[in-house]
Amino acid sequence: MRTEQPKMIYLKDYQAPEYLIDETHLTFELFEDHSLVHAQLVMRRNPARGAGLPPLVLDGQQLELLSVSLADQPLSADDYQLDDSHLTLHPTSASFTLDTSVKIHPESNTALEGLYKSSGMFCTQCEAEGFRKITYYLDRPDVMSKFTTTVVAEQHRYPVLLSNGNPIASGPGEDGRHWATWEDPFMKPAYLFALVAGDLWCVEDSFRTQSGRDVALRIYVEPENIDKCQHAMNSLKKSMRWDEETYGREYDLDIFMIVAVNDFNMGAMENKGLNIFNSSAVLARAETATDAAHQRVEAIVAHEYFHNWSGNRVTCRDWFQLSLKEGFTVFRDAGFSSDMNSRTVKRIQDVAYLRTHQFAEDAGPMAHAVRPESFIEISNFYTLTVYEKGSEVVGMIHTLLGAEGFRKGSDLYFERHDGQAVTCDDFVKAMEDANGVDLTQFKRWYSQAGTPRLAVSESYDAAAKTYSLTFRQSCPQTPDKVEKLPFVIPVELGLLDSKGAGMALRLSGENAAQGTSRVISVTEAEQTFTFVDITEQPLPSLLRGFSAPVKLSFPYSRDQLMFLMQHDSDGFNRWDAGQQLAVQVLQELIAQHQQGQALVMDERLVTALGTVLADDSLDQAMVAEMLSLPGEAYLTEISEVADVEAIHAAREFARQQLADSLFDALWKRYQTNRSVSKATAYVAESEHFARRALQNIALSYLMLTHKPEVLAAAIEQFDSADNMTERLTALAVLVNSPFEAEKAQALAVFAENFKDNALVMDQWFSVQAGSPLPGGLERVKALMQHPAFNLKNPNKVRALVGAFAGQNLINFHAADGSGYRFLADLVIQLNGFNPQIASRQLAPLTRWRKYDSARQALMKGELERIRASGDLSSDVFEVVSKSLA
Repeated sequence: MRTEQPKMIYLKDYQAPEYLIDETHLTFELFEDHSLVHAQLVMRRNPARGAGLPPLVLDGQQLELLSVSLADQPLSADDYQLDDSHLTLHPTSASFTLDTSVKIHPESNTALEGLYKSSGMFCTQCEAEGFRKITYYLDRPDVMSKFTTTVVAEQHRYPVLLSNGNPIASGPGEDGRHWATWEDPFMKPAYLFALVAGDLWCVEDSFRTQSGRDVALRIYVEPENIDKCQHAMNSLKKSMRWDEETYGREYDLDIFMIVAVNDFNMGAMENKGLNIFNSSAVLARAETATDAAHQRVEAIVAHEYFHNWSGNRVTCRDWFQLSLKEGFTVFRDAGFSSDMNSRTVKRIQDVAYLRTHQFAEDAGPMAHAVRPESFIEISNFYTLTVYEKGSEVVGMIHTLLGAEGFRKGSDLYFERHDGQAVTCDDFVKAMEDANGVDLTQFKRWYSQAGTPRLAVSESYDAAAKTYSLTFRQSCPQTPDKVEKLPFVIPVELGLLDSKGAGMALRLSGENAAQGTSRVISVTEAEQTFTFVDITEQPLPSLLRGFSAPVKLSFPYSRDQLMFLMQHDSDGFNRWDAGQQLAVQVLQELIAQHQQGQALVMDERLVTALGTVLADDSLDQAMVAEMLSLPGEAYLTEISEVADVEAIHAAREFARQQLADSLFDALWKRYQTNRSVSKATAYVAESEHFARRALQNIALSYLMLTHKPEVLAAAIEQFDSADNMTERLTALAVLVNSPFEAEKAQALAVFAENFKDNALVMDQWFSVQAGSPLPGGLERVKALMQHPAFNLKNPNKVRALVGAFAGQNLINFHAADGSGYRFLADLVIQLNGFNPQIASRQLAPLTRWRKYDSARQALMKGELERIRASGDLSSDVFEVVSKSLA
């Protein structure tokens, strides 16, 4: 059992490094049972830290030191200090060369940090602090160096040798070995270092930049996956062109490479010139990847490419500034995806995810600011707050400054800080200076945790023709702070007249109206805005496009929400009105269930969704989104005390009512779209995504009726679909149906057809793990014995355990606590070999305060059992201790 609490690291304690590394020369000798790393560092005293020669303290973990030389003089053990995490030396001059040789063991590295092996391939993951597991170094993002890397390995096993930058030399070695040297001309921190050695094939292409340079593009994969790379290559070329056109950013090296690996803790890594991807974020073909997977590949390829500027050329000074690169780059990739697909649908999907998951994070024990003040383990802060909320913060700056002003600010930011490690304040300062504005108060979004609440009330004076909106903002206390100062909240809004038309908006004191949609800034705890020349009682459309990540409340009636669904010119708010209506109806059903009453659903929801379903003029993807009821996780998030059984019963009842009442319209939509699918070859484009999305949600409703013609349609779609989107949906509706024979047949056929495709089998696991039918835990335990499951592969853990604990709420939250015990056992086991994945699986247990007292006791008990289980990693210790605080 841990007897010492790991050290807390604070932003306020930041100090610049005592020494700098101008050049890093690495040689890797890769063998099957060990590897040797020889490092030569050209170093100097950091002039910003003053005079004198303090000790040089290098980071290093799990390294066997073989030799060390300072200024070409070999050192003995008496000349340095060595412990489990540091090598301390004593320089005698302000400029010097340090040479070290270490032995490491990538073949047994199950934590997947540093240098490790995946499917026989050597690869690296150095962000955030993995480089210290490769060699002794100043492993911090504000130490930037030029890297030259030589990789030596057996040519037969590892014909491909890759690293950052441009290739400069290669040749044969002794005993069947060969070598390759790469040089990166750009300064970078160690977390952006990458190395790959393996037997890989590649898809090649090229891209001509706006200045006329030709860049070689290569995607490396294992030979059996060579036919699944074209979509990623197309996405890369689209990303490169988009970044030139939208941000003026051109790629800077002669070659850009992506490598797909099967064992990876994250989605992908933006290492300079050599991006390493989880194979799930690269491989996509119609027969094996869903539409959502195609869109995910496109988005992640774009995200990692965009990092070349927002993260690599300009990087973060310290890990507290992580959102400087991640939040900004998520904002950039969201803009790209919006342009490639439907902007409104993309916004809907992003906000639905944010509200369900990031808002829950804000309300839980791990709540932290976008720029946190402290952490124990930085790996725990690759969070939705840093990424998604960080993106929303950047988006609010864009909203406040406008597209042109934001572009001016980003241009200045890149120009001013190219080649530097900077802070979130530097980013905001560039936006201020480029636009002549003061964003001092706005920066509270970076320093204050929690989701602000914005309560809105109205007042209409018919005689004076004025309409006033009063905004009251607040923010709940979070573990770091009780008192919160007012934020700057940009609210985009419109006012609708009785016919649904937008009204001209002129605030009191203004000379002229400013259109029918505008942005106001709420900056005070309570603030009133009065509009003039309002000739009738309007209906406000508030927070259009979700212009700020807040919880908005306005006393809309259900009839008013139906009106907004039909008439609002803002597509996002049309969807949101439908979600608010659905929430009101579902909460009423939840109350009926809790009171033991017969469930009776408000027919206005049926009528509203029936109208949407019948409107052929709407984008089919939009119709699909509007037909999607708020999920159980979101209903849990907005509950004071989540009643798991009532939420599940209410939502399932509502789905059944909609399926029965709208059967004819759903069946028509399904048949029409399915007939087009059968007659049309698969295309990974937005119009086709939209058609299949509506087709599949219609089938999921229709299957609830248990009608024989629907069962036949599901089987036909499963058997004859030419793409994974339709086949997997058909499998899912069968798995969630009472048709046991058909279900078993489909599962067996699917597994037999795709047993050799790891990523498709992940989907097979997830469909079963997420089924809310009784016996969920027993199914998951049985599936863990399946030959395709491997607890040491992060994708498998996420597909099976993550899907069960995070999505299958009715089974995970079984009243006897069996789901909690299962997850705790898994976390204890995972902690021993992959702490990052262990800590990320903990999230469902950290929300124990959200549930009834009996479940609280069970969940808290499992957290206490994890804490007492033994020598916890800092990753798991931090999450558990904060959850129990």
